[in-house]
Amino acid sequence: MRLTFVGKESVPDQSPTLYATDGGSIVVQGWIVIDPQILAAITVSDEETLVEIPPKLMVHLVKAGIVGDIVNLIPPIVHVAQNGNYIIRGKRVTDRVALSQMNIPDHETCVELSRSAVVALVGS
Repeated sequence: MRLTFVGKESVPDQSPTLYATDGGSIVVQGWIVIDPQILAAITVSDEETLVEIPPKLMVHLVKAGIVGDIVNLIPPIVHVAQNGNYIIRGKRVTDRVALSQMNIPDHETCVELSRSAVVALVGS
């Protein structure tokens, strides 16, 4: 899977990032969810995981041709944290080619989302 950088919201030691894939999906890199209450409340399959991202990261979707604000808080957004961050559930990225194109700190991970699932989040 080949990635195209879409956008990033970065501060020291934190780098939530969006990528578009050559297959038309979106890869979301964010913080590993460690809150036990959130983990207990959200079921994920063996192929899935959760990431936490700041909402402002999603403004970069326009660079992938997805225009509009996030107005539908539906899956893949499965929770909004007290700090306003989105908890996203998606397919765990295991593709070695994709992972080799990213810089993922130990406290972060990434998920792949279908383009249609991401488009369903926005209102134009």
